[in-house]
Amino acid sequence: MRAAVEQARERVAALHAELPRWELVVWTAGNVSERVPGVDGHPDLLVIKPSGVSYDDLDAAAIVVCDLDGNLVEGTRNPSSDTAAHAYVYRHMPEVGGVVHTHSTYATAWAARGEEIPCVLTMMGDEFGGPIPVGPFAIIGDDSIGRGIVETLKDHRSSAVLMQNHGPFTIGRDAKSAVKAAVLLEEVARTVHISRQLGDPLPIPQQAIDSLYDRYQNVYGQR
Repeated sequence: MRAAVEQARERVAALHAELPRWELVVWTAGNVSERVPGVDGHPDLLVIKPSGVSYDDLDAAAIVVCDLDGNLVEGTRNPSSDTAAHAYVYRHMPEVGGVVHTHSTYATAWAARGEEIPCVLTMMGDEFGGPIPVGPFAIIGDDSIGRGIVETLKDHRSSAVLMQNHGPFTIGRDAKSAVKAAVLLEEVARTVHISRQLGDPLPIPQQAIDSLYDRYQNVYGQR
């Protein structure tokens, strides 16, 4: 278990560097977490960015460890203010191994409007399997945001949700796939916004979306 925790801390520290690299965050906003599956009777844990720490100061030693109730287990700093939301997702979506939250400009702009992003790009069909849904308004500090994420995504193919007036959260089988979803979410949010400035984007038929999603998830890339 100790080796798994340390490896997760190293991965998550490295993945945090991807958020400013892809211009998904400013200052100390945003966070990445990863589930550490329990072994030999030990419960699952999560590793996450500490609250209010600069991205330049993040290394594996800075990443904190929490239980799935959001309580600090290991580390010298307070966990991210979004830890309760991440923990709720892990408790209620056992298939999820990584969660990411950003305030990326275009995705957050859609969230501010409380408007889902329609599936008008093949990239959206590939990665998200349809439109990007909107989750309910919720205040930071408890698991309200986590409840909204789970309620929105539990019966949805999307790996991303726009929490109203807050910003995007993405999920994945591990932290890397959740970061990838966050990067692609911002790209499609920007592109669809620009498309709407030119006119009405053309919707993709559901049958074609289903075909795109199946190919990308099961055939595309190296297997």
